[in-house]
Amino acid sequence: MPLALLALAIGAFGIGTTEFVIMGLLPEVASDYGVSIPTAGFLVTGYALGVMFGAPLMTVLGTKIPRKRMLMLLMGLFIVGNLLSAAAPAFSVMLIGRVVASLAHGAFFGIGSVVAADLVAPHKKAGAIAMMFTGLTVANVVGVPLGTLIGQSAGWRVTFAVVAALGVVGLAGVAKLVPDVPKPEGVRLRHELAAFTNVQVLLAMAMTVLGFGGVFAAITYIAPMMTHVAGFADGSVTWLLVLFGLGMVGGNLVGGKFADRALMPMLYVSLGALAVVLALFTFTAHDKIASAVTVFLIGALGFATVPPLQKRVLDHAHGAPTLASAVNIGAFNLGNALSAWLGGVVIAAGLGYTAPNWVGAVLAAAALLLAVLSSALERRQSGSRAEAGAVPVAAERRAAAVRH
Repeated sequence: MPLALLALAIGAFGIGTTEFVIMGLLPEVASDYGVSIPTAGFLVTGYALGVMFGAPLMTVLGTKIPRKRMLMLLMGLFIVGNLLSAAAPAFSVMLIGRVVASLAHGAFFGIGSVVAADLVAPHKKAGAIAMMFTGLTVANVVGVPLGTLIGQSAGWRVTFAVVAALGVVGLAGVAKLVPDVPKPEGVRLRHELAAFTNVQVLLAMAMTVLGFGGVFAAITYIAPMMTHVAGFADGSVTWLLVLFGLGMVGGNLVGGKFADRALMPMLYVSLGALAVVLALFTFTAHDKIASAVTVFLIGALGFATVPPLQKRVLDHAHGAPTLASAVNIGAFNLGNALSAWLGGVVIAAGLGYTAPNWVGAVLAAAALLLAVLSSALERRQSGSRAEAGAVPVAAERRAAAVRH
């Protein structure tokens, strides 16, 4: 794998850290600004919305800019957003900083996926995408716990300053290691938008929303589930999240490796197993060991879907994959927001802290059904093209027989 993938992974590590570390620092931030925890939660919601809307916006703005330069500009935006958050004198200013940083998220992963895939041979594209996303998964194992520890001991502002420094390292890595590949000729915004008329691209994005939504339906409420149902102490939630992150790292790498060999079978296995494990979590959540194993499996199976889904979008977006790739990153965040809301609905309805697991299982099963539908449509289209190609060949043979 090229060293340029390391630079992309470092950028992904910084982005993943800033996205999730705020969840462990909400009490400190709320206390400093004199706001309630729910109000401080807008720092999470605002970031997610920024990713959803920023992914297509920043990608469209970057259609006339070479990809390497755009990646550097996005890392610069990320650095500015985190420095603004670190120095924010008021809660509203910090919220603005979070949104500014989030604008870089979707476009960086979207454009980075295209660049990563272009750096390697066709049979290694999913593995290259997985290598870049390894930075995001490792952030959940190392960056988020370490950032939370720094924030709780030295102050949350120090955490965001450190994350900004990671952005500087990522920017330097992109500048030094990523080749200056010229922007593809003839690709215009209308070509990028045309990808969204492809049914397979839309189906892949829907699978992203539902499949990853299944993961976060359960993980969003892991703290109350593990403390009230499994009987863990409050302090145990941190290492449970680290366990979830380790599963993400392993699943991401395995998903990338096998997606290059058999993409759709990889999706069938990971989405089907994810639906089963989420359903079982309703029962395993009552036992400490079983629940810990299940948390790891959810992380592994959930992130095993990321490289194949991202590659499928790239494959079917043809010559203009950048915007579709970035929007698919936004689809992950849409899935997070949708599943978190649905999980909250079933808890509020009095169905208990394990009820979101059933929501997640249904979402993952729905993603599996879409994968089966997508594959069936693809086979039908391939069959139609084969028949269309066979007609003129048969006619030519008949004409040749008449001549002779």
